[in-house]
Formats: sequence, structure tokens, C-alpha cells
Amino acid sequence: MDDKTKHDWTPLPHSGEDLQRARSVPQTPQTQSPAYRLAWDDPDFLTQREMRGVRLQLELMKPEMMLAERGIRSTVILFGGARIPEPGGEAWAAKNETQRTNLEANSIYYEEARAFARLCSEHSAASLYREFVIVTGGGPGVMEAGNRGAADVGAPSIGLNIVLPHEQAPNLYVTPELCFNFHYFAIRKMHFIMRAKAVAIFPGGFGTMDELFETLTLIQTGRMERVPVILFGRAFWERAIDVDFLAEQGTISPGDQHIIDYADTAREAWDCIRRFYHI
Repeated sequence: MDDKTKHDWTPLPHSGEDLQRARSVPQTPQTQSPAYRLAWDDPDFLTQREMRGVRLQLELMKPEMMLAERGIRSTVILFGGARIPEPGGEAWAAKNETQRTNLEANSIYYEEARAFARLCSEHSAASLYREFVIVTGGGPGVMEAGNRGAADVGAPSIGLNIVLPHEQAPNLYVTPELCFNFHYFAIRKMHFIMRAKAVAIFPGGFGTMDELFETLTLIQTGRMERVPVILFGRAFWERAIDVDFLAEQGTISPGDQHIIDYADTAREAWDCIRRFYHI
């Protein structure tokens, strides 16, 4: 009996064993009825509206258990636009020439995201990839650049994908064993933040803004420990969000704008993290 078998031993049958037994029974009207299915092996039952609470728990537990088994203790989040192409790539999301020009100009952030992920991953190697592991939304654009940067130096990286109305697949640089898919945005957001030691946010749209403000709110309200929140591309962000104006208007406290750091290069962003953690 190996160590794992000893650890899992119980005098009662394992659920996996009973699953095989339940599926191997003779085919009769009774055993073919949906009522006879084991509850946790019945997708029609599990996808009912009344089972939402169970599905929320499953989406929380599956990635949590797999990340813990891998020994991953902390992450660096890369948020940013899915529409930003790599340098020389097609601005596939452009709806007009102005957007095409701007998306192609913003391709510099693809390279900076890739370089930043390399720097984080090189440091992560010292902990056997348990600390400062790159995590992205698993999609294209800046997310792809983050996973790609980790892959450049042979490091694992996490992708937290989500089911959307339009067809989407994870980018090919996410570590397959660390590529997760979600139905619930709320649980996906929890998994982003639960291990985050730094948050790097590149130019993006509503989704990126949502993730940025969620993080800032958690820090501002004391629901999350202070971690570096780094906005890549000062010129972009100072036009997109005027946090000094919010402070002047009294809708945030004076000094709240200093929760944010700015960087234009991967090295500047990594230096912010190094200073914060005295690395």
C-alpha cells in the first residue's frame, strides 16, 4: 500500500468506486431514469437554479484544491485588454481606423507585459514556483503576453478563463494543469485576489476597469492587505481615470490615490515590487 493509498484509506467505499458501480448496473427502466442517478453525477440536477449555491462552492473549491496541491502560495496578477495585439500583429478588434491605429500603438504593452512576466517568473524560480506565480484571465492580448512571458523562462502560469457568449478559448501559453474555466465572475475574481502579492494593470476596457476598481475598493476599505497596484502606461491611465479629481471632490480620501503606482516599463514595475517587499 503506497503513501497516498494509506492517506486516503477509509473503511467506507470511495465515491469514485461507487460511481463506477452505479454506472455498471444492468440497464432497466428504473436504472435509466434520471431519478436513479447519483445526485453529484447528475448534470441536469446540478445545473438547476436551486443548486446555484452548490455550484458556487464547487467553482471555489476546484481551483483552490488544485493550486494548493501544486504548492502555489502567492501570485502576481496581470490584468489588461484582450484586444491589444502583439507588435506586428493584426488589430483584430478594431472597428475603425482610429481604433486600429491606437491598438497597434498600444502593442508596446504586449511586449512590456511579456517582459514583466519574465521578471516575476525568474524570481518565482527561487521558491520552486510557489511564490509570485503569474496569473491572468487566460485570454488573448495582454493576458496572452503574461502567460507567454512565464513560458519564455520555463515557468508555470495560471489562467482563469470564463465562459462568455462569444466563442473563447484559453491562450496556448497557460500551463494546462493550471488552466481553469468559470461560470461565475464573482468566484473567478476571488481566485484572482486570494493569493495576490501584486497587481499589474495594463491598458484595457470595461473588464480591466472592473478588476482595477474592485482591487482598489478592497484595499481602500481594509478588506484586503495593501499590495502594489501598478498601472502600466501613465499617459493612458491619467487620461482614462483622474484620481486627483476624485480626491479634490471628496469622493475618495486624500492620499487614496497613492494606493496606485505607475510604470511604463517592465523593469520599473518590478522595481516597485522589489521595494515594497524588500527583495
